[in-house]
Amino acid sequence: MLVIRLAKVVMIAALAAFAFLVTYDNIVDYGSNYQFVQHVLSMDTTFPDNTLKSRAITDPGLWQAAYAAIIAAEGVTCLLLAIGALALLARLRAGADTFNRAKVWAVAGLTTGFCVWFFGFLVVAGEYFAMWQSRSWNAQESAFRFTMVILGVLIFLMLPDRDK
Repeated sequence: MLVIRLAKVVMIAALAAFAFLVTYDNIVDYGSNYQFVQHVLSMDTTFPDNTLKSRAITDPGLWQAAYAAIIAAEGVTCLLLAIGALALLARLRAGADTFNRAKVWAVAGLTTGFCVWFFGFLVVAGEYFAMWQSRSWNAQESAFRFTMVILGVLIFLMLPDRDK
């Protein structure tokens, strides 16, 4: 059905817009989220007796490299999702096989976004750097929300489209 295909395009485009805004905001308002990266990596707001603090990174050069990698990954997520939305839109009325094959770009973008917000924020920042212990520099709730939206759209996108 055309409306289901259109819904898939709209959801991918909306996530591309989200990733664009996150990337843009991190570039334009660099300092705000740079502080976030600095505090998470230095583990300076975790529990005082935290025995995991040996993992802390206190080198500003490494903070900037980590932040640059985050921004780049968010930008790649945006780019892949935008290409994915356009590829699907261009094949909106094509046969099912053609439309299903066009999903590859969107899947790549969703996977990249999953890696950013699940692996980067929940696994690396949340667990490895014990971000969960911080009251002031904790993005687990928002990262989980983004991850679940991405997974929901991925599941919906991967439902096979059929010819009438």
